[in-house]
Amino acid sequence: MSINDSLLVVVLAQAVLYGTPLLFAALGELLAERSGVLNLGVEGMMLFGAALGYWVTQHASGGDAAVLPLAIGGAAVAGAALASIHAFLTITMRASQIVSGLALTIFAGGLGLSAYFGSELHLADHPAAHEFRSIDVFGLKDVPVLGPVLFDQSALVYASWALTLLVGLYLGRTRWGLNVRAVGEAPASADAMGISVTLYRYVHVLVGGALAGVGGACYSLLITPGWVAGDTLVNGAGWIAIALVIFAFWRAELCLVGAYLFGGLSALPFALQAHGVTWPPEFLQSLPYVMTVLVLVVVSAGFAKRRLGAPAALGRPYAREER
Repeated sequence: MSINDSLLVVVLAQAVLYGTPLLFAALGELLAERSGVLNLGVEGMMLFGAALGYWVTQHASGGDAAVLPLAIGGAAVAGAALASIHAFLTITMRASQIVSGLALTIFAGGLGLSAYFGSELHLADHPAAHEFRSIDVFGLKDVPVLGPVLFDQSALVYASWALTLLVGLYLGRTRWGLNVRAVGEAPASADAMGISVTLYRYVHVLVGGALAGVGGACYSLLITPGWVAGDTLVNGAGWIAIALVIFAFWRAELCLVGAYLFGGLSALPFALQAHGVTWPPEFLQSLPYVMTVLVLVVVSAGFAKRRLGAPAALGRPYAREER
């Protein structure tokens, strides 16, 4: 057996694969939260994005190179459409961000809009016509250890790396990014400086929803190509992505590290099974969710906003007359 077939290398490669949808969704949630809006509807947006992206592949004509970008675009539109509802309720109507996000997850989740969409269009009856496949970058996929991990992944993986870099540079090095952070930290002060709090929050919530939709499409077009009724396709990834933003201290580069950590925990049961290692499957499959709960418990303490870098105005609606 070659070193590339060892348990460690397989888990590392699968961690990148399973972490990619989490990374897209977490980066979207990061943008929304940096503007001061908490979006708990990520799970629903991922499911609807997965459904619409898969539907596009069933009806668009052409090869993978033409159809798959359209499918990703459709998934992004689906996520942004749901995010626009959340933005209107929380920014314009100043409704509770927690209630709105939970309502969207229920509305668009495995027993709601996504399930209805998949059932009415019979998505589960059609095998995957198009799917993302791994790319042998520069012919290096057989390089020991690094080959399977870095040079034998799909285009979505490489796009997520570029997106992580762009989001990090955007938030830390551009004027628009600094304005976003100002809106999330002190919206009244940002408003006094002439920054449109409403516009910045709307834009970043919609972009965040679009990225959540793309994250959902990673499941139906990459990890397990196809459509499965209910919420088993995404299987709680939206909640993990929300916890991941906190785990990453609201920093883009740490979102990548955290996504691969959670991705590795998700891939571990399958890798162990393939290598003949027997552990209780329920225990292994619960690891990502146990980690999620632990993260949320730790950061729910009072020191979270003071020490971990949470935007000061996160979760609080803003209206100019309240200054």
